[in-house]
Amino acid sequence: MAPTNSANGKGTYEVRIGLWASPEQAMDIQERLARALCPEPGHDGPCEVPWSIAVVPPEAVDQGEDRYDELVQQARIEGAY
Repeated sequence: MAPTNSANGKGTYEVRIGLWASPEQAMDIQERLARALCPEPGHDGPCEVPWSIAVVPPEAVDQGEDRYDELVQQARIEGAY
């Protein structure tokens, strides 16, 4: 977490969602999450609560640049890897 603003007690939090998906499924889920965070994408000005979203490519997972070792292990066990 980034430093907390002492004036308002707010800080930056990261929420991670690990899933095993095709590129198309990942982009669909990314779009759905974006609409949940901002149901009116054409609104004026920034969102009330600033946010961002990203999809980590499989290469990053394969190289261990994330914290999804358990997800990869489960996919291997299920034969999906």
